[in-house]
Amino acid sequence: MKKLDRLTTIELSAWVQKAKTKAEHGKVIDRISQLALADPGWFAVHICCKSGKTISFGDTACVFPLMSVIKTFSLLYLLEHFGAETVFGWVGVEPSDKPFNSLEQLLADRGHPRNPMINSGAITLSDKLPGKDASDTYGGLRQRTFLFCQWLNQLAGCQLRLDEVMLASVRLTRSTANEAIANYLAEAGHLENLETALDTYEQICCISGRVEDLALLGKLLAFDNGCISLQNRRIVNAVMLTCGLYEASAQFAVRIGLPMKSGIAGGLVAIVPGEGAIACYSPGLDNIGNPVVAIAFIEALAQELQLSVFA
Repeated sequence: MKKLDRLTTIELSAWVQKAKTKAEHGKVIDRISQLALADPGWFAVHICCKSGKTISFGDTACVFPLMSVIKTFSLLYLLEHFGAETVFGWVGVEPSDKPFNSLEQLLADRGHPRNPMINSGAITLSDKLPGKDASDTYGGLRQRTFLFCQWLNQLAGCQLRLDEVMLASVRLTRSTANEAIANYLAEAGHLENLETALDTYEQICCISGRVEDLALLGKLLAFDNGCISLQNRRIVNAVMLTCGLYEASAQFAVRIGLPMKSGIAGGLVAIVPGEGAIACYSPGLDNIGNPVVAIAFIEALAQELQLSVFA
C-alpha cells in the first residue's frame, strides 16, 4: 500500500495541531488589502491519492488566490503548448539566492530571468501565454486568463476562477518591484508588451479556488493522467524542488525532499511523485514569503511517512 493511502484523519488532525503551534511565527501579508483580511489562524489541507482516496481537514471552505503557486502551472501550460526548448529560451532553471521580487538578481543576470518561479520569470512567461491582449474580454474574462483557467479546470477537474475583487485590490497597490522588473525585462527585449505582461501576471495570480482545487492541480504533476507528457511533469517537478520555495528551496529539499510551490496568499502544493498531491492553505508567512504552518505540516508529514523523493 502506498504511503499516503495509509494516512488517517486522526493522524492528519494530530499533525495539523502540532503544525499550528508555529502560527505565531507567521504574518499575513498587508501590502494587498484583500489579502490582509485573512485570519492568521486559518488552516486547510486536502490530499488527493492516486488510488482515488482523498482526505481533508480544517478550513477547507476558504477560497484564496493562488498567487505565486500559479507559476508552476503557467510553466506547465507553456511547456505543453510550445515545448521545453522554446520555454527555456525565455527563462532559465537556476535557483536564485535573492528574494522572489528581486530586481538585483535580474540585473546580475543581465535581464535574463533566473527561473520561472520568481517574479521576473513569471512575468516573462505571462507575456507568452496564448491568447489576445490581456485587456480583451472573452466569456467575461480576459482571453489569455480565460484560456489558461479553462485549460486547468478541464484537465484537473477543478473549479478555479478569476477573483475580480482580489485583482482590483492588487492593481490598487501595484508592486513597484514588479513594475521595475517589467521595465528592465522590456528594455532587455524579453517582453513583447510590457503592460500586457504585467497585467496578465496580476490576473493569473488572482485565479482562486479552495485547497481541493489546488490538490487536483497537483495531481497533474504527481502521476500519469494521459494528458500531460512525462517529460514536462519531470521538468516542472524538478524546477519546483530547486526553485519553488525561493531562496529557501535548497533547505527544504534537504528537510522535506518534495517538489513544492508556495504563494503569498498562503497556498502551498506539494507533489509526492507516483502517489498524489498535498495542498495546504495557511495565510501566515515567514520573512521569505512561504506559509509557516503549511511548511511545518508538510515537513512533519513527509518525515513521518518517509515521503522524500530521496528516500
